Amino acid sequence: MTTVLETDEHKALRAAVAALGTRYGREYLTKVIAAGAHPDELWSEAAKLGYLGVNLPEEHGGGGGGIAELSIVLEELGAAGCPLLMMVVSPAICGTVIARFGTDTQKQEWLSALADGTRTMAFGITEPDAGSNSHRITTTARRDGTDWILKGRKVFISGVDIADATLIVGRAEDARTGKLKPCLFIVPRDAPGFERRQIDMELHGAEKQFELTLDDVRLPAEALVGDEDAGLLQLFAGLNPERIMTAAFAIGMGRYALSRAITYARERTVWRDPIGAHQAIAHPLAQAHIDLELARLMMQKAAFLYDSGDDAGAGEAANMAKYAAGEACVKAVDQSVHTLGGNGLTGEFGLASLITASRVARIAPVSREMILNYVSHQTLGLPKSY
Repeated sequence: MTTVLETDEHKALRAAVAALGTRYGREYLTKVIAAGAHPDELWSEAAKLGYLGVNLPEEHGGGGGGIAELSIVLEELGAAGCPLLMMVVSPAICGTVIARFGTDTQKQEWLSALADGTRTMAFGITEPDAGSNSHRITTTARRDGTDWILKGRKVFISGVDIADATLIVGRAEDARTGKLKPCLFIVPRDAPGFERRQIDMELHGAEKQFELTLDDVRLPAEALVGDEDAGLLQLFAGLNPERIMTAAFAIGMGRYALSRAITYARERTVWRDPIGAHQAIAHPLAQAHIDLELARLMMQKAAFLYDSGDDAGAGEAANMAKYAAGEACVKAVDQSVHTLGGNGLTGEFGLASLITASRVARIAPVSREMILNYVSHQTLGLPKSY
């Protein structure tokens, strides 16, 4: 296999994004969250520098790269303390799906705007009664002449309040078999019958979570993305980048927490030497660093496979990367908070809020248990229990 270690261009991109992230930092994001606002300044500057659309086609205003480059951007912003969660959704999931399967009109309307940050798109798949089982999605799409009528509910959908549209996963009846098949639709935010309700979360982030109701939302034929008979292929074309980008989000968060703990362990002196000289402090931090580096290697492999067009291989690697990064992130955050002791729970050091945030990487967009199920029966060939 061709090496997945980073090229000089990747290293240069990583350094440039790190410099941008450092100029904003955790303090910027904390103020944005406290004000109930959105990180518009960072989003706009990242877009202006070409980072938001680095994975999108050059002919549509993007950088012509892939998920490998986009994951670097998100990881480095996260390592600086100011990750942009909507990067996972807007350019990675929605941008990728439209770039691969959208009509020429959809590409012209959306891709350059997603790349330059002037428009954003949310992604709606999770439902209240379906959970991790995407085969139980009950949002239906039925034909009415040339139009489509969507009806259903979605939950835990990020950033709908700022998104110009939401890429909704529905199910339409297959005329040949009568069975329901997944289809993707672009639903404008102001579409009649498309309502949202913000969910009260203990997790405090700049991007809010919403429950969506689609009450007979009428859409024109051109709202359908791609071929209605290739929905599953198109769906996983978005879900694999989602898992890779979630890994980048988690690795960045873990790196940020770890860097704060390392600085503290170098400087904090209780007895004669800094506490970082003691192996009880140093070894767990070293182990957290190793786990994050290992997770990054799997993330790089997954991005390489996906960008090379190996969807099947990328599926396994993307799930493994997301699993490894989620575990590494939770452990890194926990050890970092513990290293600071009481200070780890103060607002001054800003690590305690990451305890809740880091759990997201274990839960979303797919739980670690479902990833273990995937590896059990897809990779190991063991029988399914569900």
